[in-house]
Amino acid sequence: MAREPIVTGPSAADLRNVSELSALAALEVVGDEVDRALRPQRIRDMVGQGEVVARLEIALDASRKRSEILGHMLFDGPPGLGKTTLAMAIPREMGVGFQIASGAALQAPKDLIPYLTNAEENSVLFIDEIHRLPKIVEEFLYPAMEDFRIDITLGDGMNARTINMSLRPFTLIGATTRAGLISAPLRDRFVMREHLEFYTLEELAEIIRRNARKLNTEIADEACHEIATRSRGTPRLANNRLRWVRDYATSKADGRVTLPVADAALKMQAIDKLGLDGQDRKYLETIARTFHGGPVGVEAIAHTMNLPPDTLVDEVEPFLLRAGLVIRTPRGRKVTSAGYIHLGLEEPEEPAQGNLF
Repeated sequence: MAREPIVTGPSAADLRNVSELSALAALEVVGDEVDRALRPQRIRDMVGQGEVVARLEIALDASRKRSEILGHMLFDGPPGLGKTTLAMAIPREMGVGFQIASGAALQAPKDLIPYLTNAEENSVLFIDEIHRLPKIVEEFLYPAMEDFRIDITLGDGMNARTINMSLRPFTLIGATTRAGLISAPLRDRFVMREHLEFYTLEELAEIIRRNARKLNTEIADEACHEIATRSRGTPRLANNRLRWVRDYATSKADGRVTLPVADAALKMQAIDKLGLDGQDRKYLETIARTFHGGPVGVEAIAHTMNLPPDTLVDEVEPFLLRAGLVIRTPRGRKVTSAGYIHLGLEEPEEPAQGNLF
């Protein structure tokens, strides 16, 4: 006979823990809602990426006029430039269903099957960080992208049999921060491949101005430009810094974001005039001081800073390279003259070349 479970009332400590967890969950939901509210919901609301948006609008319009499925798309570029925002706006424009998956979570074909079989007619399947798909999942995806079918193997050995399953036509949108890691067969199956560039200062300032209105925050134009200057050409960073400056203004000022308020708030986060944070400056200082300006390999820098090399390659180096503070040479990374000036350090002299004769 099954034993009845013993039910006891919650203790005071349990009630406190539940209350604390509920409060944390509520804060996370609020944070997610604010983040979603700041994202453009339609392609026409996008600021920046003008050429990419123009090509997407043509593809969407042609698809609607011909009543055909939209071709598969691949977005690549550094983090925070709007790949996910564009991917989420496309099904809204088309009025179709939408599914989201992560390349890191799809470790076997069985993980991908539910997304493919549940895809509605002409719907969109978005796979973020698609370069992290294992080879076996990649190859399983090929017939689904080309012929809208998959082959499912049941059983093992001599008793194994293959079932060919037809899928409803769908559009696959992939996003990646490392396009070079995507295999050529997968890359060639995307009809459109778009690279997202960093945003200009004016574009970031307009994004900050619009999102300040969404947050019901009064902000001066000078403060918009100051936050934009320190956002490294990335809307995600601009939004994060706007929200922090808004909190600072609410707590330390009258709620209005002026230039002095924005400057004080960003200084508290150790974000300098170029937008470098503590980790960026530590990266430059490690090369300049520990390795005498370089050249030095990224693995050596990562070990010295106690960080994974991928973090430096994906998060730290792109902006430093674009800003001309560091360069890559065949022998490794090297701090430039501009990097020494920004750090306030004296650039070491190049060793004199000896006369061979």
